[in-house]
Amino acid sequence: MFTLIKKNNRARRGVVETVHGSFQTPCFMNVGTSAAVKGGISSLDLKEYGTQVELCNTYHLHLRPGDKIIKTMGGLHRFMNWDRPILTDSGGFQVFSLAKLRKIREEGVYFSSHIDGKRIFMGPEESMQIQSNLGSTIAMAFDECIENPSPYEYVKNSVERTTRWLVRCKDEMQRLNSLPDTINKNQMLFGINQGSTFEDLRIKHMQDISQLDLDGYAIGGLAVGESTEEMYRIIETVEPYMPENKPRYLMGVGTPSNIIEAVARGVDMFDCVMPSRNARHATVFTWNGIMHMNNKCYETDPRPIDEECDCPTCRNFSRSYIRHLFKSGEQLAGRLAVQHNLYFYNKLTEGIRTSIEEDSFEDFRKKYSVRLSERI
Repeated sequence: MFTLIKKNNRARRGVVETVHGSFQTPCFMNVGTSAAVKGGISSLDLKEYGTQVELCNTYHLHLRPGDKIIKTMGGLHRFMNWDRPILTDSGGFQVFSLAKLRKIREEGVYFSSHIDGKRIFMGPEESMQIQSNLGSTIAMAFDECIENPSPYEYVKNSVERTTRWLVRCKDEMQRLNSLPDTINKNQMLFGINQGSTFEDLRIKHMQDISQLDLDGYAIGGLAVGESTEEMYRIIETVEPYMPENKPRYLMGVGTPSNIIEAVARGVDMFDCVMPSRNARHATVFTWNGIMHMNNKCYETDPRPIDEECDCPTCRNFSRSYIRHLFKSGEQLAGRLAVQHNLYFYNKLTEGIRTSIEEDSFEDFRKKYSVRLSERI
């Protein structure tokens, strides 16, 4: 499933083989929460931008249109016309961040829908059943995403429960993959490491879940309030205990600099809404730093967003025109900015992969890690 091709210190270059095709790592997964990337981007567009994997969300698709409807339509791949890998988040993060009223029990979580207040129950088995109905390539285990900071004793108890939930997820997925009407009988399962910012809890949890021999492992519960330095510290703490022969996924991260620095610490996979969300608010990423397209300095600027970029936006439209679209409230503004940012993120990870292959990752890191975080 995962082949480690090369390493530069901790930075890893690999390939993940799945039933829906292979993808190269390090990899950024474009986020299509409700089976679509916000900004008017279709699955056909994503291929043009070099997208390898799309991420969709279990919680949102369970509420609308309903996972059973998607199963009736042949699964997510047919539903959204995407023939490459799809990773589905388990819904755990949304349950704990969006649900206003929730009760956590050993069996799972009782909560109210953020849409209409309807009472819902989700536990490990339910999350696996929903993801099986969706037919995604990779399913994420159901866990509790813990707030930072949280009391040590609460985190310890939560982590232990998350481990018990993971065992139930694995058992339920094995059952579901054996059923005759299951859409994807080769669905993969990734476990999620939790433990807030407590090093001993993070290490113990990673040691425990690595014994389950899952298809991959994620680091969760970061980029939720802690400092960047703390996030890097936790990655460095956990990485030595992650199986080397399995893909490693840092959930919900992040900026271009975050990705470069996490790769330097041994991470393979990333996702974040930042490129599409920021783009819809006129903020774009370039090889020279971050630009805000509403700035007056672009009013008569004939150049593309990034003169080093060959995305469809940069090939065809000027900074002046894109600024005009944002100022006029035209929907096209968001679409052009989103496609640039998604293309940039995919090119970024492509550049990282090439630098690892050529034994020049540290040079790439020194050149871009700080530069890409600076505002122009």
